Amino acid sequence: MSTIFDCRDEAQLLAGMRHARQAIGRGELIVMPTDTVYGVAADAFSPAAVQRLLDAKGRGRDQPPPVLIGTKETLAALAESVPEPVQRLVDAFWPGGLTIVLPAQPSLVWDLGETLGTVAVRMPEGHVALELLAETGPLAVSSANLTGQDAAISAHDAEQMLGESVAVYLADGMSKDGIASTIVDATSLVRHGDEEPGVVRILRHGVVTREQLHEVLGDLLEPEEEHEHQDGDS
Repeated sequence: MSTIFDCRDEAQLLAGMRHARQAIGRGELIVMPTDTVYGVAADAFSPAAVQRLLDAKGRGRDQPPPVLIGTKETLAALAESVPEPVQRLVDAFWPGGLTIVLPAQPSLVWDLGETLGTVAVRMPEGHVALELLAETGPLAVSSANLTGQDAAISAHDAEQMLGESVAVYLADGMSKDGIASTIVDATSLVRHGDEEPGVVRILRHGVVTREQLHEVLGDLLEPEEEHEHQDGDS
């Protein structure tokens, strides 16, 4: 049976963290608060757990989940390389609401779905998320909702949709603004051979605005196009 822990209570926080860490270790799912919306999380290095996450949401392998990390430095271990403009984005917006897509580190043994060799990475704000990530390592995290439904902005919302498919729910009140992270594709900045560096594309509008991105990237930010859209990942 699923359990909800109110992390605003110190005793429940400690118990919830312990149960969440154990659930992740068993390949089960948890729901956690982030600085954007609530997320449903699984061990990023357990293909069975990631598949369980996709199944719980009613999502296909063609929509792989992003990966949340607890430190900026972890990005270099998950990505093939971190170009200087991406490091600027990290310094400006992490921890916070920016998800960055880069070519994945080829040596990693994991299966997030049909990623085409990329990984979407974010370092969230919030003490509950960061404390958990410090204990578990990188987590595959998608918005805690059924595909097609609004993203959960409370643990109760998430439980109403995901129910017993999740082992542990960590609650920390209502999400600050209920707006998902901005997603940018920086894969073209990673050069191979004599390739010219490309530009950064916005894949989804969210917490970080186009104007804020332009302040950091300048002309490396692609002009606005029709492919920019929104959905609910954390």
